[in-house]
Amino acid sequence: MRVRGFTQDDAHIFCREDQLEEEIFKVLDLVVYFLSVFGFREYQIYLSTRPEKYVGSEEIWEKAEGALAAALEKKGLSYEIDPGEGVFYGPKIDLKIRDVLGRFWQCSTIQVDFNIPERFDLIYMGPDNQPHRPIMIHRALLGSLERFFGVLIEHYAGAFPVWLAPVQAVVLTVADRHRDFAEEVRRALEGAGLRAELDPRGERLSFKIREAQVKKIPYMIIIGDKEVEARRLTVRTRKGENLSLGLEEFIERVQREIAEKTIS
Repeated sequence: MRVRGFTQDDAHIFCREDQLEEEIFKVLDLVVYFLSVFGFREYQIYLSTRPEKYVGSEEIWEKAEGALAAALEKKGLSYEIDPGEGVFYGPKIDLKIRDVLGRFWQCSTIQVDFNIPERFDLIYMGPDNQPHRPIMIHRALLGSLERFFGVLIEHYAGAFPVWLAPVQAVVLTVADRHRDFAEEVRRALEGAGLRAELDPRGERLSFKIREAQVKKIPYMIIIGDKEVEARRLTVRTRKGENLSLGLEEFIERVQREIAEKTIS
C-alpha cells in the first residue's frame, strides 16, 4: 500500500466558532456515508488532543476538542482519546476502517485548524460589526485515493459489487449462429448505461464461463438456441446461480442494484 502517487480528497471549510460543532457533524455524517457505501462499517476512531507545542489559545482548543467529541457522540460512534497526538494547528478525528481480513487502515480524517486563518490573516465581520477570525476544518473523506482503492481491491478480493465492477455483465455465445442476438443484447445493455462486453469466440462455453469467473464479472449472460428462440436470457451469477430473465427484466435488476449501491 506504499503508493507511487498520493491524491487526497482534501477540502476546507471556513466557519464561525458557533458553527464549528454543526459543521464537524455534517462532515462526520458524510464520512460515515461514504465508507458505508463502499462496504466499510467497522472503524477504530481516535480523537487526538492538544500536543505540547500548539498555536491558538487553550480556550479555543478546548472548544474545538469539545465540538469534535460532541459530533462523535451525536452520531453514536464510540472513540478513544489519543492524548497529545493532535497536530500543532488543531485537534483531529481519525477513522481507521477494518477490512475483511481484520486489518485497520487510516483513511478519513477531520482536523480543526487555527493556524491557516491566522497565517492568511482571514477575518469576517460579525453581527457586532467587529472583525473576527474564522476557524478552518480540513476534511479528507477517503484519505489517499490510491491507497483506498488498494484497500478496496483486497477487501473484495477483486469481486466488486455490481455498481463498482469494471465489467458488470458479459454476453457469452454458445455458437457463432447466436452472435446476432448476443450483439443485440450487448447493445441494449450499453444503451441502458451498463458496462457490458461480448465474448463471441468459438471456445467451449464452460471455458468462457470459467474465464469470466476468474475475472470476477458479476453476471454472465448465456445465449444459445433456446435463448434466441424465446428471446430471453439465461443469466449465471458470480455465485453460480442460474436465472431466466427477460432482457428488460435483467436491465431493471442491475440498474436497481447500482442505484441502491447493493453490497452482495
